[in-house]
Parts: sequence; structure tokens; C-alpha cells
Amino acid sequence: MALLDILHFPDQRLRLKAQPVTVMDEKTQQIVANMFETMYHFAGIGLAAVQVNIQKSIIVMDLSAEKNQPQCFINLKILAKQGKDKHEEGCLSVPGIYEKVARAKWIKIEALNQNGQLIQQELTGLPAICLQHELDHLNGKLFIDYVSALKLQRARAKLKKQQAEPL
Repeated sequence: MALLDILHFPDQRLRLKAQPVTVMDEKTQQIVANMFETMYHFAGIGLAAVQVNIQKSIIVMDLSAEKNQPQCFINLKILAKQGKDKHEEGCLSVPGIYEKVARAKWIKIEALNQNGQLIQQELTGLPAICLQHELDHLNGKLFIDYVSALKLQRARAKLKKQQAEPL
């Protein structure tokens, strides 16, 4: 496995749209394994392939405290959604920035799992929020796109300051 580089806002590659996965081969399996390793290393709960400069429709997620419940969603589609709720979100591609974003309370999804099997699930709470957040990445959208211009300006300034600070 390999640790992948995470792209950071305002990198324009984060705005690229992912392409569907057409073949579930060893290369796809390796991408998934590397994405899990990267997500765990950076203490994330979800990661979209676009965030690591891979333009494929792949999402990995693990919401467990023990980090022992990995889930993979390939070619994810939201079939239905209901309700709205606002929750604070953060992102590995926008480090140190947290904002409230309105998302659907309930979603029904369809995707391929890591073994290439078609799955359907109904999700609420954090799993639903996380998948909507990651699906936005696959469509070239970031959670900060939902905030006001003033909050976006503050976020840009904070990120610029963080990038200028020595490690």
C-alpha cells in the first residue's frame, strides 16, 4: 500500500469530475487500499478519489471509532433523498476549516462495493452526511461552496496563513 498526497483547496484539480469505474481489476483494488491507508493516516472518516488526484468514482469511508469498519462505494448514485438538516463539516482537502452545511437527512444510495457487488442502502445521520460530502467531491464541489462569500473569504485567508506557516 502507499500513502497518497491529498490535494488542498484552492487546487483546481479538486474541481475535476470523476469518471465511472468500468473495470474492477487489481489496479482499482490497489487504489481503494491506498485510499484507505491515506484516510486512516490523516484521521479522516471519508475520502473521495478526486481528493488524491485520481479522477475515478471511488469513495472510502470508516465512521467507527476503532477504524475497523471500512466501506467502499464505487460509482455511487443517490436514488432518493428526504429532509434537510445542517451539520458542521470539515474536510481533509480544506484543513482546519469547519462550517455548517445543509444536507439531506435521509438518502437511498446504490453503488458497487469493493468486491464489485451492487449494493443499495438507506442512510441517515453521519453516514448520509459523509457520503453526500464525498459525492460532492466526485462532482468537483467542495463543502465551502455552500457557505457565504464572507465565510469563504475568511476560509481562504486562514488556509493561506496555514500554508505560509513553517512546519
